[in-house]
Amino acid sequence: MTKIGIISDTHDDIVNVRKAIEIFRSYKIKYVIHAGDYVFPGVVKEFGNLKEAKFIGVFGNNDGEKLGLSKNFKEIDGELKGEFGELSIDGLKVGIYHGTNNELTESISSNNIYDVFICGHTHKKRAETRGKTLILNPGTAHRDFPNIDGQIESEPNIIIFETDTNHYEFVKL
Repeated sequence: MTKIGIISDTHDDIVNVRKAIEIFRSYKIKYVIHAGDYVFPGVVKEFGNLKEAKFIGVFGNNDGEKLGLSKNFKEIDGELKGEFGELSIDGLKVGIYHGTNNELTESISSNNIYDVFICGHTHKKRAETRGKTLILNPGTAHRDFPNIDGQIESEPNIIIFETDTNHYEFVKL
């Protein structure tokens, strides 16, 4: 069994990034997947403090400092996949996309290519199964940040996911 930490839309919130890292550490996470919108490249460096987990991410629509983000991923031995990422963990095919284009997000969610599809962007929690695909969106990790509808999600969250059972848990920051 492998435990994966899922986070998205940190938007410069170093305080909550540090909280998330402590939670990931307490759950003995082996991978952290970030679904984009770091904004500040320094956010990536914070994940370098979580040596026991591999840090993997994709760009979000608010990630304008792509060179700085790429540099920081390289410095912490992380893996930045670009706009879209794929990986295999314990035989599960995982897709990662920020979710900027809603039509693309919904198409990927419905095509049964992935066992797990991780996205962000909306700042709304989502856990849904379509066909064989489990779709997970942790919402935003940022405090008091509005979602795309202008409403503020009640609380920032991350997800802990277990590969052997497909069990997931939303954890409040």
